[in-house]
Amino acid sequence: MNGLNGISAQALSDTIGAIYDCALDPQRWSDAIRRIVELCESTAGGLCVHDLRNVEDVHLFEIGYTKEFSQLVQKHYQQSPFATASIVHEVGNVLTLATICPDEELFESRFYHDVLKPYGIFDYIGLNALRTSGRVASVHASRTVSAPRYGQREISIFNLLSPHICRTLAISDALDIRTLNSEMLEATLDALVAGVYLVARDGRVVYMNAAAERQIRTSNALRIVGNRLLPTDPETRDALLQAIDDIATDEVKICAGHSIAIPGAECAGYVSTLLRLDRGARQSLMAPFAASVAVFMQEPAQVPVMPGEAFAKLYRLTSGELRVLLALAQGLGGKEAADMLGISEPTIRTHLQNIFSKTGTSRQADVLRLLQSATAPASSLVL
Repeated sequence: MNGLNGISAQALSDTIGAIYDCALDPQRWSDAIRRIVELCESTAGGLCVHDLRNVEDVHLFEIGYTKEFSQLVQKHYQQSPFATASIVHEVGNVLTLATICPDEELFESRFYHDVLKPYGIFDYIGLNALRTSGRVASVHASRTVSAPRYGQREISIFNLLSPHICRTLAISDALDIRTLNSEMLEATLDALVAGVYLVARDGRVVYMNAAAERQIRTSNALRIVGNRLLPTDPETRDALLQAIDDIATDEVKICAGHSIAIPGAECAGYVSTLLRLDRGARQSLMAPFAASVAVFMQEPAQVPVMPGEAFAKLYRLTSGELRVLLALAQGLGGKEAADMLGISEPTIRTHLQNIFSKTGTSRQADVLRLLQSATAPASSLVL
């Protein structure tokens, strides 16, 4: 059976299965990244965590890169277009190098001449897959100059993989552990802050960890009726039951959302994320519970919008414009900002004029004062 432009449905299914195996065993990301790279006919790829507070880039799992290249990327990360992409692009959206940074600006930059060009890196495709208050996790693939640039075929593949990658990293973040040990599985689950509900294929709850039991006792958003997990909100109840059935039947099915909000009274409630358990490496790990689906319930994270992120969204600044603005906000002059970002002073001036036009200001001091006083203008700006 052929799928998207010659990609077999089996290869796509196997890749998605490998991605979900990483939820309970993050060390399996090496295999998942390899499969993603092969599926997109790429040269290399990786899972990176971007520290937004310290503007650092940590490569956790990657294939196809030399150690020297990875160290060089981390050293010059602040000058790269990827640093701003971590701030301004929404979780789950597929990006290529052309959408992050225009060619003329990229080829002028020091990051291109000092990092990408010497190692022959020609194009990039990826997505921000998880965002917290201080970091962003991304998954990507890249190509060298010997390969064509990424087109609609590869973008479509990443769009298919995106919800599964995002869901897997959301679960890993909820667990906040490197691996699960099956011999101590129950004790490990009970130590988690997130509520974990393991359910059979017919929806029966076969196990709840300690946090889940507390949620049932103290929350007005959830209850157990007939040994089944039911939100008190009728519409959400139907959505959760349907999601459990969909996941238990076919985890490859593309779901409308990565998570389901479980509302309670006065806006209190949880966010649920689901994982199928009865296939791949997850099957042997969870075998003692005879469960088909895991439902993870977390209190919604109160993630503050970073000033740069809110400001960029409010005034529709491009990634390049925001990079210049954040550099100037550090007290750098035009020449120092150009040196740090690896671009020319005329490019700095062009970006600054665009920023003035978009923000209704005419002086650098005014726009920096506007940035300093900016707060999230609306909840819709929160990713």
